[in-house]
Amino acid sequence: MLAEGMGGSIHIGLAALGSAIGVGLIGMKAAEATGRNPGAAGAIRNQAIIFAALAEGIIFFAIFLAPK
Repeated sequence: MLAEGMGGSIHIGLAALGSAIGVGLIGMKAAEATGRNPGAAGAIRNQAIIFAALAEGIIFFAIFLAPK
């Protein structure tokens, strides 16, 4: 019974976990790149925000594709 309840929405949790890891990696690499080249901080920040939004968009696909 517990497996049936979790089986329907486990993909949402996995998508959220993957997205959180992805956003963390984006932030880590953006901070590293800004430390290496402070003059490009604005461009790096803009790209990091765009990529983080794309990574978080995966959660919405998982929610919308969830079985009802």
